[in-house]
Amino acid sequence: MKRLVVLGGGESGVGTALLAKAKGFEVFVSDKGEIKKKYKDVLIHNEIEWEDNKHTKSKILNADVVMKSPGIPDKVALVKKIREKQIKVVSEIEFASNYTDATLVAITGSNGKTTTATLTHHLLKQDLDVGLAGNIGDSFAKQILEKNHQNYVLEVSSFQLDDIKDFKPKIAILTNITPDHLDRYDYNFENYIASKFRIVDNHTSDDYFIYDADDPVIESWMKSHSIPSQKLPFSLTKEVENGAYIEDNNIIITIDNNQITMPIKKLALAGKHNVKNAMAASTAAHLLKIRKQTIRESLENFQGVEHRLENVLRINKVQYINDSKATNVNATYFALESMEAPTIWIVGGEDKGNDYKELFPFVNEKVKAIICLGVDNVKLMQTFGNMVDIIIETQFMSEAVKIAYKVASAGDNVLLSPACASFDLFENYEDRGRQFKEAVRKL
Repeated sequence: MKRLVVLGGGESGVGTALLAKAKGFEVFVSDKGEIKKKYKDVLIHNEIEWEDNKHTKSKILNADVVMKSPGIPDKVALVKKIREKQIKVVSEIEFASNYTDATLVAITGSNGKTTTATLTHHLLKQDLDVGLAGNIGDSFAKQILEKNHQNYVLEVSSFQLDDIKDFKPKIAILTNITPDHLDRYDYNFENYIASKFRIVDNHTSDDYFIYDADDPVIESWMKSHSIPSQKLPFSLTKEVENGAYIEDNNIIITIDNNQITMPIKKLALAGKHNVKNAMAASTAAHLLKIRKQTIRESLENFQGVEHRLENVLRINKVQYINDSKATNVNATYFALESMEAPTIWIVGGEDKGNDYKELFPFVNEKVKAIICLGVDNVKLMQTFGNMVDIIIETQFMSEAVKIAYKVASAGDNVLLSPACASFDLFENYEDRGRQFKEAVRKL
């Protein structure tokens, strides 16, 4: 009997443990932190051995395979030891994909992958049996065990792609690449780019690669590397033969002379970046033979993703917007770009070596006040102090929202778009977004 050790007792870890047990593995789950009660209950109920708040090496280094949670970096001593012993290390998507014949649509990118994945799932579910997994919702492994859909849309991070061997999605989507998580890639942007492109590592000429042809990083990489997939670019600026482009304010998608047209003004989601997300999702839907009418209707009624430019409430003619999912500068760039009214901007958190220069034009043009919400706001205060009349710092979400309420006038926006990780003051970006919404509702 093969032994599988799962490092990390969260959603992907417990899902993998359940699938592995069903497939005849001897399974052990180990988490250096506390495993949440709901996951402990599942492990106990399924008689899977586990430990938390420690890693017992003797129970880990005798594994045939280790499934490592994407949050655990390679530089951790235990992972180094596992690799030294030449024990196979895989990610959940790698392990799970061995147990399904489903058609896989995998989506990665520095920004926009959650919205694109959710939108793609929304387009496909009208006509197909499809699951949504990866970095989102129930784990991929658990869904294969319980439902095994005929199709899956997977939101995939670079960390998950780092531990793939044979993972091969039929359709791979790359939304964009901007510097992010560089601490995990030896502060070398090239390493991060290579990680994103692993999504097409196992592709052949029977598979499809949908990508942003306006992204200079993607274009440059593709010039110097050969990718066997059938290529379907999307672009706001140039006409493409096969793929998606803009003409007369319409999205035009062409695949082998089969064309679909969609007026941009009818899209439910605003902002240039969402036009791109819609192009990517619609191209995948068109490939999988979703009816044109279904694609158009689904794009018109899609509600968006929680914590991503989510309209919370309008109070005294001021719109409060939750973009807590913007954990890097590029995501905040899209948020500020889409603002069409004077904006009070709530920013800050755990800075990942951010360079805020690309935000300067929007801050000068659209931002009337900045509220820095973080443990350490020195860099933000120095960077933006001379650009706006009002810049205030706080370490409490409730206080940040109250300050915004006082500063805002009728017709303004209050935008939480932190451009930073949340871990200095919050559990995660969801916790940060929920606290924002709660504070707004209390006004």
